[in-house]
Amino acid sequence: MNWRWVFSALLLLAGAGFIALGNWQLDRLDWKVALIDRVESRVHADAAPAPLPAEWPDIRVDSHEYRHIFLKGTFLQNRDTRVLAVSEEGSGYWVMTPLQTAERGTVLINRGFVGQGTEPATPPSGTVTLRGLLRLSEPKGGFLRENLPAANRWYSRDVAAIGEYHGVKLAPYFVDAAADQPGSPGGDGPIGGLTVIQFSNTHRVYALTWYTLALMAAGAAFFVLKSRRSQP
Repeated sequence: MNWRWVFSALLLLAGAGFIALGNWQLDRLDWKVALIDRVESRVHADAAPAPLPAEWPDIRVDSHEYRHIFLKGTFLQNRDTRVLAVSEEGSGYWVMTPLQTAERGTVLINRGFVGQGTEPATPPSGTVTLRGLLRLSEPKGGFLRENLPAANRWYSRDVAAIGEYHGVKLAPYFVDAAADQPGSPGGDGPIGGLTVIQFSNTHRVYALTWYTLALMAAGAAFFVLKSRRSQP
């Protein structure tokens, strides 16, 4: 078998694979755009009650992340956890405090940001009602440094690990408190409402890249076959 035919067939096969990958990226683009639209609608919707414990197993990124919710409960005193963070206010910490509710379990609240060397305000005592955005627990490892619970050093908002450290059973999510909520007074105390909502959406660029590679593979196959016919 002539090697040119074999090489051309391989190029065309690769081109078909590139087209399939481009189509997959377009499917991902549709999914990402729909996700962004859903998140935008959740963030700006009226606050809804926090999920009940029976709903916890069904909490997912697609259906719950950044949902605008409210809770009523009591902050657990002396249970603050500071998680290293960088925000528009500079470098410092997120202040995470459990909120015990009557029907919706104990939920970890990100009361907001404090700068390096700043002592966060003590959470208020008594029953409070606050609102914020539902966030999923941040996993250990990956791009984030490993938490060191034994040294009380935290680099990700890992709800299960923080709950275990304090001996508290927590809901499998945390809440980014909105600005000016109980426990998030702003100023030198925890500053709430600093959630950054940003999704990487490069699927269109990737799709164009794969389609371009498919055209290049087809062009190369055509060139190889044409060079064979042009030989005497």
